[in-house]
Formats: sequence, C-alpha cells, structure tokens
Amino acid sequence: QVQLVESGGGSVQDGGSLRLSCVASGRTDRRYAMGWFRQSPGKEREFVAAIGWSGASTRIGDVAKGRFSVSRDTGKNTIFLHMNNLKPEDTAMYCCGEAFGRSPAEDFLEYNLWGPGVQVTVSS
Repeated sequence: QVQLVESGGGSVQDGGSLRLSCVASGRTDRRYAMGWFRQSPGKEREFVAAIGWSGASTRIGDVAKGRFSVSRDTGKNTIFLHMNNLKPEDTAMYCCGEAFGRSPAEDFLEYNLWGPGVQVTVSS
C-alpha cells in the first residue's frame, strides 16, 4: 500500500524560505502526477502547485506564482515544494497528493491519495 508522508514544515519569519518534501512509500513504480494543496482554519483549500509524473510539466497556483516552485525526484518517489519570500498569509497546513493521472492537476478532486500534511507558520 502506498503512503504519502510530508516533511519540512515549521515556523519561519516573514520573507523566509522553506522546502517541503513528500515521499511516496510502498510501491516504487509510481507514475502519477502529484501536487500540493494548503488549508488554514476558516478558509477553503487552495491549490499551490503540481507536477507531472516525469517532472517535465508543472502548474503553479495563483497563491504561489513568483515565489514557490515544485520539483520531483522520480528515482526517490519524492516531490518538493520550494517556498521563498514566505508571508504570514502562507500560514496553513500543506498536504501533498497523488493524482489519478499523469498530468499536473489543479482540482483536488483529481487526487486519490493524500498525506497527513505539515504545518507551515509564517510570523511577521
């Protein structure tokens, strides 16, 4: 059974950086797109970024454009979310998901497997 586990969350100051990781354990022949979403109390879930199965194609959400990027190490079944210039409004629980398909997807309904999430807190 495949499981997703995120890491790298924590607390940073306004303008700081973090790198989140998401490892897919279990079967190693994963060939699905993966993505990052976030949610904070009282707010709807937001699409952050997604990457195709090969790593060649990505999509970046409006909340992340110009500051975040996503990458993938296919050999290690791991994706990364590189977050720069973090702002207090980026404070949220960040979750990674594995999509049904191979192309990066922005709709969370296109994902069928989720990790437990990691907390990111940005203080001013």
